[in-house]
Amino acid sequence: MKKLFALLAVLVMSQLTAQENAYGDGEWFKFRVHYGFVTAGYATLEVNNAFLDGRSVYHVKGEGQTTGVSKLFFRVEDYYESYIDKYNDRPYRFIRKIDEGGHTKDIQIDFNHKTGKALVFNKKHNTKEEVSFPRDAQDMVSAFYYLRNRLDVNDISEGDTVDMNMFFDNENYKFKLKFLGRETLKTEFGKVPCLVFRPFVQAGRVFKEKESLTVWVSDDDNKIPLLIKADLAVGSLKATLTEFKGLQHSFKIIVD
Repeated sequence: MKKLFALLAVLVMSQLTAQENAYGDGEWFKFRVHYGFVTAGYATLEVNNAFLDGRSVYHVKGEGQTTGVSKLFFRVEDYYESYIDKYNDRPYRFIRKIDEGGHTKDIQIDFNHKTGKALVFNKKHNTKEEVSFPRDAQDMVSAFYYLRNRLDVNDISEGDTVDMNMFFDNENYKFKLKFLGRETLKTEFGKVPCLVFRPFVQAGRVFKEKESLTVWVSDDDNKIPLLIKADLAVGSLKATLTEFKGLQHSFKIIVD
């Protein structure tokens, strides 16, 4: 009888966790990346159930590729993966394999949260090193999903900032996110109430300045990324959500 109650408790808690999550198994997004009316490429994000070293995780896969004429001028083939704990949103493994105009990287990072050490395997150079990381560090993919689940938007005001520890390649970074407010965004799905954020980025070769990136996410339980705008050193680039499936909650659309 005691085992039966324990099993029921686990099942109930797992269901509650699944209901509260902003994302889950089967979620899929497709983005059109464009300069104005010119399509530069497409990107996708996909979430699937998986197991890693006996742990139940979400396996998030992100892909981005240039297309058409853009591919002739600057070829991009980016692949990102993150294995995220279902119950505390911590990353266990991060994979970054990119080819951006001939600039290539092939890195796998395995996080050991007990020791606070990350094993960084640079497959391109066939080197391994162990690097310490803060207890709450996220990788660049898991950070987005962590914020969707953990950020309390009911208690946030315009101008508030959120600080996070992020581990990228083989270094620790301080990531800062600024809340710009709420607004209604016109999308191809209809008018959508949105939360607007500004991640602080490194100014220099790519971005015009540290506040060059703006992100619109749906103001509902899904926190869907609808639009990303980047002011670059040359011009402005946008990523617009064009397709989605597998949402965990109702998608709020304003009907006129």
